[in-house]
Amino acid sequence: MNGMDEQAKSKQEFNITVYTEDHVGLLNQIAIIFTRRKINIESLNTSPSEVGGIHRVCILISETEDMVTKLVRQLEKLIGVIKAYAHSNEDVIWQELALYKMSTCIIKELLNVERLLRTYGARVILIRENYTVFEASGHRAETDNLLNILQEHGLIEFVRSARVAIIKNSDGFNARLNEFERLTTIVGEAAGNVNE
Repeated sequence: MNGMDEQAKSKQEFNITVYTEDHVGLLNQIAIIFTRRKINIESLNTSPSEVGGIHRVCILISETEDMVTKLVRQLEKLIGVIKAYAHSNEDVIWQELALYKMSTCIIKELLNVERLLRTYGARVILIRENYTVFEASGHRAETDNLLNILQEHGLIEFVRSARVAIIKNSDGFNARLNEFERLTTIVGEAAGNVNE
């Protein structure tokens, strides 16, 4: 087995969480770090975090653990990045949202489509004379299974969101930020006492 095959085998999915300040162009700088290393971003989501004024970027990649460690260090060097973390799928709770658009006539005519949608936990978002839109959330395999089945019944349109993930064993970034501020205050006070 050559080195390329072994490297491909050791790749796994990693969820990279990056906490950032709100700066124009920062997302582009983050993406460039992956582009330079020829790493494909499979999913990317940005949103506000639990801390006001700080954004959370969730990135899904398939890569080796060694490369992911290097990526996290590079991300943390960017101005505007506060902290970055990498976790395997086992360390996070994650979901993706999918929307499915189908002909309303087909749904009325085929009771098994309605039963199928209930089985997958899909819910109606919008009903119009010509089409109906359903929403389902879950892991990619779940939304893909529903997609494959609905394609057999005349699916008109499909879209899936990026992955959103929460770290299982974490007190949240807010707790870490508060601890950092507490330590900074202690160090500042200690420096003030030395200068007196």
